[in-house]
Amino acid sequence: MLVEGTFEVASFRPARLDPAPPEVRTGLPVGVAAMEKRFTGGVEGRSATVFVAAFDQERGAGTYVAMESFEGSIGGRRGSFNFVHTATTAGTDRTADWLSIVPGSGTGDLSAIRGGGAITVGAGGEHRIAFDCELD
Repeated sequence: MLVEGTFEVASFRPARLDPAPPEVRTGLPVGVAAMEKRFTGGVEGRSATVFVAAFDQERGAGTYVAMESFEGSIGGRRGSFNFVHTATTAGTDRTADWLSIVPGSGTGDLSAIRGGGAITVGAGGEHRIAFDCELD
């Protein structure tokens, strides 16, 4: 089943790790943030996200990895589950996109959810999410 929706970032809060990992200098700084997102459409609900990125703000280039805990509904079925996603950008593109639902993480009507999906960003900056998933 393919289920699509849009989302907005409701909050983005940079975070510090305690204890901090040992410092290693690279060409891009690594940062961690806590995020909350709101979803509408066939994907309805909210998520709490741990977001890690190696990113250059000036060039808009880098890679991120995010682990999300979603609660709400997918195609009208309610519950919660985890999903992970990543992407890379050189400033004007989006490559190496990947999204996977964490096996065994579902609850409620989504307890058997499995599959993957994609996140895309439109020319106007709108964020879309699509889950290509099985629910039974």
